[in-house]
This record gives sequence, C-alpha cells and structure tokens, in this order.
Amino acid sequence: MAENPLPLSHSSATSKSREPLFRARGVTRVYHTGEVEVRALNGVDLDLFEGELVVLLGASGSGKSTLLNILGGLDSLTDGTLTFRGKDLTSATERELTLYRRNTVGFIFQFYNLIPSLTSRENVALITDIAPDPMDPEEALDLLELGERMDHFPSQLSGGQQQRVAIARAIAKRPDVLLCDEPTGALDVKTGVMVLDAIDRVNRELGTLVVIITHNAVIADMADRVIFLSDGKITHIQENPVRRPVGELSW
Repeated sequence: MAENPLPLSHSSATSKSREPLFRARGVTRVYHTGEVEVRALNGVDLDLFEGELVVLLGASGSGKSTLLNILGGLDSLTDGTLTFRGKDLTSATERELTLYRRNTVGFIFQFYNLIPSLTSRENVALITDIAPDPMDPEEALDLLELGERMDHFPSQLSGGQQQRVAIARAIAKRPDVLLCDEPTGALDVKTGVMVLDAIDRVNRELGTLVVIITHNAVIADMADRVIFLSDGKITHIQENPVRRPVGELSW
C-alpha cells in the first residue's frame, strides 16, 4: 500500500470548504482507436467544493461523461493531475481506488441497475453491508420517501420510484461525492422533477458534493455552478447567486 492512502472518512458539512474537495489541473484523456486519436478531455482545470451542487452541460462528445468517470475513479488520466482532499488520485494504487469508489463516491446513472430479485431494502443493503459507516437501509429509503415501498421488488415500482431506490442505494454509504449521469434521462418530466428534488435534498441535508451531467439546460438553474464543456475543454463556468427550487424550474 502507498505511504499516504486515500482518505476514507465521510463528511456531513453543508458549507463550502476553503480548500477544494477536488482539484483538477491539466486533466487530459486520450483514447486510441487504431490510428485515430480522440481527445475526450484536453487540459481541464477545475476545483469542486464540498457541499455544492454542480451541473455539467455540453453536447454529446464534449467530455462530460469522461470527466465524471475520472472524478469517480472509473477512468484514468492520460496527463495532468487530480487530487481529492489533497491526495493524488493519479498515483493511487488499484486497491486505493477500489476503496475510494466503495467508501467515498456514490454513482447514479440513467438506468437504475437494480437487482430484480431483491426488494428495495435488499438492493440498498448491498451497499450498506460493505460500507464502513452506512445508514440503515430503512433510513436511506425514508430520506427518499420510500418507506412504504421497502419490501417491494423493482417490477412493483414506477420508474421514478426505482430511480429513487438507486439514489437511496448510492447515498446509504454516506458518500462525500454523488456523481449523476443523466439521472432523469429515462423519465418523463413529472417523474424527473421528483428525482431531481430528491437529489437536491440529499445535497442540502447531507452536505454531499453533487455533480450532475445533463443535456437539459433547465436543470442548470438548480445548481450553484454550471460548467459548460465543448470538445474536451471547459468553455466557461456560470455561477448562480441563487439556486432555484426544483419545483420552480421552467420545464
């Protein structure tokens, strides 16, 4: 193991810390397909802070998912540096990255990835059984207003309810970071609003850094900051002085 392993502790602070949770400098990711070189990210500099909600906006192929995967320890850098709480993720061992993903990061994807043969409670327990300081599955489901659906199977739940179970599963380990890749992409507007409201509550009540990928510019109004990407680069960053409640967004 490295001399300075990645931190595994959790934080529930709701205020933005002076030091960034993530510090990215010159982050570059190049993929090779035969002789073709694709620069998915090209020199990204970015700080992300504890307790904020950030939206990543950009067209398909702009680098949003690659950036999210690198923040989550699912992909590696070709060049540049990325630190989390001052620890260098780029030099982390595979074991350290595994512990980082398991204990520090929660993932929410467009599709719910629930196990059909398990109830809501059992799907969440898959995470709480291996996390060092988890919520009870019931507590996480209650936070997402699913107390009456704990013993239902995914086939007995609506799409929005399944996504909320997926959110409960992601937050049950008390992650420092919640990474959301098009979390409402498979939902209708009404259901999507419910899911976004749940994510917003997690951010406000638990102080979790939330990063959301979306193609829907409307969602940007619920964020502290909006980061625009194009061709693997950050083109500009918009600061929202006031976050709008999800229910007040203009769909």
